[in-house]
Amino acid sequence: MDKKSIIGIVLIAAIVILWGVWSTPSKEQMAAQNRRLDSIAQIEKQKVEQKAAVQKKEIAAATNDTIAQDSTFKNNDSTSNASLKSEFGVFACAKQAENKFIIVESDFLKVKFSNKGGKIASVELKNYKDYLGKPLVLFDGDTNRFGLIFTSDSKLISTNDLYFNAVSFDGKPITTDALKIEKDSSTISFRLYPENGQATGKYIEYTYTIKNNSFMVGYDVKIINLGNEVVTNSNSIDFEWELTLHQKEKYLKNERIVSTVYFKHSVDKEVDYLSETKADEKNIPTQLDWISFKQQFFTTIFVSNEKFTNASLKVTPDTNTGVVKLMQAELGLPYSKGQVEPISSQFYFGPSKYKTLKQFDQDFEKQIPLGWGILSWFNKILVIPVFNFLEGFNMNYGIIILLLTIFIKVLLFPIAYKTYVSSAKMKVLKPEIDEINAKFPKSEDAMKKQQTTMALYKKAGVNPMAGCIPMLLQIPILFALFRFFPASFELRQQGFLWADDLSSYDSIYSWTTQIPILSSVYGNHISLFTILMTISSLIYTRMNMDTMGSSNQMPGMKTMMYIMPLMFLGIFNSNSSGLSYYYFLANMITFGQQIVIKKYFVDEKKLHLQIQENKKKNFSKKSKFQAKLEEMAKKRGYNPNK
Repeated sequence: MDKKSIIGIVLIAAIVILWGVWSTPSKEQMAAQNRRLDSIAQIEKQKVEQKAAVQKKEIAAATNDTIAQDSTFKNNDSTSNASLKSEFGVFACAKQAENKFIIVESDFLKVKFSNKGGKIASVELKNYKDYLGKPLVLFDGDTNRFGLIFTSDSKLISTNDLYFNAVSFDGKPITTDALKIEKDSSTISFRLYPENGQATGKYIEYTYTIKNNSFMVGYDVKIINLGNEVVTNSNSIDFEWELTLHQKEKYLKNERIVSTVYFKHSVDKEVDYLSETKADEKNIPTQLDWISFKQQFFTTIFVSNEKFTNASLKVTPDTNTGVVKLMQAELGLPYSKGQVEPISSQFYFGPSKYKTLKQFDQDFEKQIPLGWGILSWFNKILVIPVFNFLEGFNMNYGIIILLLTIFIKVLLFPIAYKTYVSSAKMKVLKPEIDEINAKFPKSEDAMKKQQTTMALYKKAGVNPMAGCIPMLLQIPILFALFRFFPASFELRQQGFLWADDLSSYDSIYSWTTQIPILSSVYGNHISLFTILMTISSLIYTRMNMDTMGSSNQMPGMKTMMYIMPLMFLGIFNSNSSGLSYYYFLANMITFGQQIVIKKYFVDEKKLHLQIQENKKKNFSKKSKFQAKLEEMAKKRGYNPNK
């Protein structure tokens, strides 16, 4: 192994190690997360203390010790009411109430509403399971903070902390804890009243519409006769949304590195996103059509018909067990004083499936990481349609990947053929190349050796770059599929052979002990599909070397050709098993193609005779590659015509 090869290996190893260090959360991020958890713990402690106080009052009443106890609680209630009044003003009456829930089920969703904040407390996707086989709940409880923020009597009010009244479409109170979809849809409203609001017709109303056979939930906001109670500094009212994402997939580390906040600009219609690998935040003064809190295979999208303004978006990594990331958004909703017309918007709660998201015609599907430029178009125009077509036959997804691989390899067969022919020509010329190497063994004769070699290629009518060009044409396809398989929702929880989930890694052996470097680079498991892919890649490399004929011209490159499959062993071990399975199949089919080409299409003896005939001809025209080499030689002071 030469000096350049050693330097290359060291650089690659350094990049892998630096990547692991860079992706680790900083001390500041960890400290911020701990402060958030301490705040949550303090709130929970206060809730427990309040509940204990209520229980104490009930026990005292039951034992007839009412005189002393009642006087104590009256003083406490009086003090509490005064405190609430000073903090929440006319909305103090909505600060204390019993937390109640109402569940509405459709064919796709099970949505639980809470009167606290008048918000969606949890969403269950009825046709999906998480990695443990439990019902897939996108979020639940206090992991979702949600509501309007405004000023009232110089006091900052957040509706997330206040209790609403659940009402039906005609304004009557809802007393049941479960609603059924009426015909095709069902509507439920929550009203937040200030003091005397019910008598004077003043309230804030959230109206939700749930439809059958839809992942969309309508969300309309009305602010009725509250021009003096709801004050803002502009023609918009602030809306806060904070969501803690929890693990849904088998491999938490991979789920973390693909989850982030996406958003679409209203003016140029471009879809952008925050960093997937580190803490990130962005203030956007222009209008947005929608924002999305996206996980690996599921997403929650907030869409406004009136556009969002002055958005502040933030994503924070989280290293707690089972937690993916913390997503935050502060948005401006259009509002004018005393507005009666609803602020209309919608939520999408569902899978990040290309076909499902694309049907909304709002660029939701651009959240799926299919690659950029030609990579994305190749997946959209060719791979996804073929994949969806094969799905229609209800075959196992392992068989679908096999058929997709065969289709792609047949499509690329002309390129494979040209590559093989070029390699075979180089193999035929190998003895003469060896003679040239022996004739110019000294390093100072390197330029003469190169010129003599190029003269041989010219006489033989062989272009040494002919084999590289077809390979370069295949690279975009390889990278496109590298993006497609890990992002393909269709492979989620689909088993094949020993793999229980083709969207995640397969494992034939695993361990829990953390081994320095090995655990961070390779992982704590062994993927059999990745091993098969690596072995087949090494065999493929050896076959290419044999076909082209071994050469001493670039020994370092030969070494690197063998090292790269070993590098992929670490990269692919924790990646989609469907991806490793595809590359293994692609290698095996390539072996078969080479055997067929060698046996039925390319006769090396005839090829040798053809090259000898070419050498007798006068190839006066130089290839661009040959001309470039001669130009470089002249710049170094060597004249090939002497």
